[in-house]
Amino acid sequence: MPAGFGGRLRGKDPEHRDLAAQPTQYIVSDQGRLVARYDKRFLSHTEVSYLYSPGRDPLVFEVDGMRFGCALCIEANFPELFAEYERLNVDCVLLSVMVDDAPRARVAQAYGTLYNYWLGYSVPAQFSATAPSGIVAPGGRWMARCPANGYPALAIADIDLDSQDPDISIAMRHARPWRRIARAGLYDEHVPVGDSRSETRTAF
Repeated sequence: MPAGFGGRLRGKDPEHRDLAAQPTQYIVSDQGRLVARYDKRFLSHTEVSYLYSPGRDPLVFEVDGMRFGCALCIEANFPELFAEYERLNVDCVLLSVMVDDAPRARVAQAYGTLYNYWLGYSVPAQFSATAPSGIVAPGGRWMARCPANGYPALAIADIDLDSQDPDISIAMRHARPWRRIARAGLYDEHVPVGDSRSETRTAF
């Protein structure tokens, strides 16, 4: 279970100022034990100016063989974090957002489409009328969403690595592996070199 928190640090920064709190997501097991912590790495201008200290590292943890990553709020606007989690072979990213912002939900959905993993999108209940919490499947389809009524609720969906759902299967077993191959230099040997028609950009 992820749970948000902001805890003040005990040390000093390079200019000997007290370190500010870190926005944090704690991971608690089904036995009630703290098993991991994610510290928000990208902060807003206000946050980094006088409120918080940034974290440094991604977090990947496993539950029953499934790999999860974490991101917080404004980090939705930094695609490199979500690309990093794809390279770390996560099956699902948990994104918790404290903002009333419908476009941010669409960005979250886009990461499910681009990186072909599940994405859990969580907002406070009071923001649900704009864009409720939900779970995006690999390929970008919303599998479950909370009611858009301002009341606390849960979005529940099966996250099945062996899913035979056509959309999910294509995303996980075909699109994601292919995109990895494409990013790894697949096209290098196919790029035409020294071809006048290819290199001349001002003629048909």
